[in-house]
Amino acid sequence: MTSAGITITGLTVGYGGPAVLDQVSLQVRPGGTTAVLGPSGSGKTTLLRALAGFVRPAHGQIEIGAKVLTDEKGMVAPERRGIGYVRQDGALFPHLDVTGNILFGLPRAERRRAAQVGPLLELVGLSPDLARRRPDQLSGGQQQRVALARALAREPAVVLLDEPFSSLDTALRAATREATLTALRERGATTVLVTHDQAEALSFADQVAVMFDGRFAQIGTPAEVYDAPATPEVGAFLGDTMLLPGLADGRVVDCVLGKLDLTEPATGDVLAMIRPEQLVLGAPSGLTARVVSVAYHGPDAMVRLDLTDTTTRLVARVPGHDAPENGDLVGVVVPGAVRAYPKPAGSG
Repeated sequence: MTSAGITITGLTVGYGGPAVLDQVSLQVRPGGTTAVLGPSGSGKTTLLRALAGFVRPAHGQIEIGAKVLTDEKGMVAPERRGIGYVRQDGALFPHLDVTGNILFGLPRAERRRAAQVGPLLELVGLSPDLARRRPDQLSGGQQQRVALARALAREPAVVLLDEPFSSLDTALRAATREATLTALRERGATTVLVTHDQAEALSFADQVAVMFDGRFAQIGTPAEVYDAPATPEVGAFLGDTMLLPGLADGRVVDCVLGKLDLTEPATGDVLAMIRPEQLVLGAPSGLTARVVSVAYHGPDAMVRLDLTDTTTRLVARVPGHDAPENGDLVGVVVPGAVRAYPKPAGSG
């Protein structure tokens, strides 16, 4: 399989009303994995359908490698794009066994080569012994892996994944996701994953594209979009945040938590963004807060606190074994630097 990059330029798609995608541009490197992350209705699946050739854009261009698939002159049919597509429900044929499902999309002459099914099943982390089972004899995770094997059977340069793990339980979702990523990397496929699961996007992809209302709000590595979100809205979508008013002067912001270092210089009224894991709780000293509630999650716990002598509510994420108890008085420290955004006019 030869990897091919994806280039999307100025893509606009609508269904007879307002644009669902509005001048969207995106690049995915050959062999790279990009997660398109956004809330329901943001346009994620429409982008995937445009890539696959299922919808015709009003404007813009789509290229895979050096081949133009969509532009103002026309579009290449879905079956001629060399793209593998895995839907949320797997879409296996219930009357066919695993072998029949995997070989279904191949040219007729190649469907007889059942010997290739075993290696494909092993590639996606399944036993070749499952080759004669029907879909209703498989677990949800096994069905999704068979759907991936079917997509890979044609050796596509690009694989599109439309929320393929969302219907699985937590443990099965993690195992299936890992098997899928391993198989895609082994084949060198360029991959686009659509998801609304933040943890899934950050752990699965080497590039994350955050989409709101048909436009990308930020595109970057998982670390960039999480640690340095372009806007407070992106930061809040990717995980819990606290926005504290403060006065910035260069590399320092003065807020209710004291003078904190900034990741980038700023001046004037700002909102300092702090994530729960940035707060360190300890013995009462300096800044103190009263524990209001503790939500225990096993490996970690979310602790809600009221900062002493203020109306400020804080949230800290701490190791589960080190969680305080309700009513405890604890010290609060913010080591490291925080990110600041200009304070919106008229926000008080």
